[in-house]
Amino acid sequence: MSRGQGSGVKSNGYRDLQVWEKAMLLVEQVYALTASFPADERFGLTSQLRRAAVSVPSNIAEGYGRGGGEYRRFVDIAYGSLCEVETQLELGSRLGFARPDSLTTARDLASEVGRMLNGLRKHLTPDSLKLEP
Repeated sequence: MSRGQGSGVKSNGYRDLQVWEKAMLLVEQVYALTASFPADERFGLTSQLRRAAVSVPSNIAEGYGRGGGEYRRFVDIAYGSLCEVETQLELGSRLGFARPDSLTTARDLASEVGRMLNGLRKHLTPDSLKLEP
């Protein structure tokens, strides 16, 4: 994958990836959502959910930056973090920490990011990970 090298088009790297941008929106949504969680959850579910959400775009970016086979591994890690986010959103729902409509918005965005990550994972075959000279 050339990542825009030599194409004559200015690349903003991972910032050009729609999945990274959607993952960033998920982080913003999670921060807004967890602001309404009980204060005594600040060091519990709130902190854990925020860290897991931040991990998704961070791993996409780090994998992109490392390139090659590392890219696929970091996308897999991002997907694992997304599964954590989805589980923790479910916990927030079951514990009544947020309005159902806010949770639905975050869940829908997490599902979209998941579909995009799966698409990226399928695209990152061993042959596609070889950088052009």
